[in-house]
Amino acid sequence: MTPPQRRRRHPTAEPREVPQGGPPHEGASPEGTPQEGQEQDPKIPGRLYVLTGGGEGGDRADLDLVTLIVARADPPAPTTQPEQSVLLRLCKAPLSVAELSAYLNLPFSVVTVLLTELLTAELVQARAPIVRSALPDRSLLEAVMHGLQKL
Repeated sequence: MTPPQRRRRHPTAEPREVPQGGPPHEGASPEGTPQEGQEQDPKIPGRLYVLTGGGEGGDRADLDLVTLIVARADPPAPTTQPEQSVLLRLCKAPLSVAELSAYLNLPFSVVTVLLTELLTAELVQARAPIVRSALPDRSLLEAVMHGLQKL
């Protein structure tokens, strides 16, 4: 998945008039509706509220930034939201919650709610991060070495 490209503002472009009440959202027409061919900004609080189901349920899975998520089923269920379908496609290989949040361009808390719904439906599996095993204690290695030398 490639990151979206930003549109650069030309320094020679004339500044737009700012209507009373503040500047309009980028990608919106003066009436406040998205322009043709442009998506609504996913970071608008109303959209995030709808994505998370309005905070219903209140129970969230115990996920942190480095928890690895792996999809259990190949085809996404037809009842899943578009964002959840994207999560299922991304999670064919293990990805951390932080990576998923970055790929979807959604806040960590919203991704956590979406993943909680997928976890309760048993469509994904959460795994603890793989930690490098700690090196054995030096005194233990010396004791083993001395024991082998005495043999």
